[in-house]
Amino acid sequence: MGESSPEFVRTSTAAAMTLKHYPGRFHRGAKLKALNLLLTYDPGCYARCAYCGLSASRKPEEDSFIRVDWPTIRTDEVIERANRHGRGLDRVCISMITHPRALEDLNVVARRFRDGTRLSISALIGPTLIKGKGPLLAMKEAGVERVGIAVDAATVELFEKHRGKGVRGPHKWARYWKVLEDAVGIFGRGMVGVHLIVGLGETERQMVETIRKARDLGACTHLFSFYPEEGSALERLARPAVGHYHRVQLARWIIDNDLGSLKKMRFNRKGQITDFGVDRKTLDGIIDRGEAFMTSGCPGKDGKVSCNRPYGNERPSEKLRNYPFLPNAGDVREIKKRLWDYSD
Repeated sequence: MGESSPEFVRTSTAAAMTLKHYPGRFHRGAKLKALNLLLTYDPGCYARCAYCGLSASRKPEEDSFIRVDWPTIRTDEVIERANRHGRGLDRVCISMITHPRALEDLNVVARRFRDGTRLSISALIGPTLIKGKGPLLAMKEAGVERVGIAVDAATVELFEKHRGKGVRGPHKWARYWKVLEDAVGIFGRGMVGVHLIVGLGETERQMVETIRKARDLGACTHLFSFYPEEGSALERLARPAVGHYHRVQLARWIIDNDLGSLKKMRFNRKGQITDFGVDRKTLDGIIDRGEAFMTSGCPGKDGKVSCNRPYGNERPSEKLRNYPFLPNAGDVREIKKRLWDYSD
């Protein structure tokens, strides 16, 4: 079977650096707080998502995912290194791919981390493989505390175009949302995260409407900014403007923290947010604190974001989209400039 799960997993470059498997330092002293792991098989993922580095339709010589390399490491070595080098870690996220063995192997890996580390366990799950509530209950029994569901696309049309019939893929919009509802019922409100990718062709309004939908169902949302994976079907698609992304981040923060409502937000003819539906003093306070523009993900034991994925959306030399740390005063000044730029 080669280097396959559950005996092996792939780790993000940031995780490999934190575990001292790769040398390197993080720009501006960022620190990884959660290990991101991928189940791995040969052949790999059976899905064909147009933007994904793991897609079965991607060129075989390409091996990155979410902009960076994901080296394969023995699972037991990851656990040993996490115990030895992971002083700042408080969570691990185990991600399924679309493969027949993924459900069973997710639980095997989760139990190993439950029994072998002090880390809280999240799982990024594949609804296409989940039939009924049984698999979700089995994950919880195996030690999974929170789950994430990568809906990714903000509308059913974009989902079908990039993940379903448009690419001859197996995923179905309705199943993703049904599994999300079931997961909230099993893991609890606020214990399920919906991954959404900004920049797949939706308007800001459409993305905010989907964020509101997830919130109404009892989930929170974790945002990613589209990055064109070399060798993927969308390798030539432009990234969303930074101001576009920051406006969606700010709207997500307001909705997920119950600070305002979609009904009071205003949009222009392009679907761009022109009014966030809160008074100016409240809005300025949210922006000045900077948390709205940090990476969104599962929290750690302190209630702050643990899954901070340093520089997963951009190179450190670029304008930051997801800040892996609290933005400082200079960062906030730059955010304010971009936030009101509607040139995209």
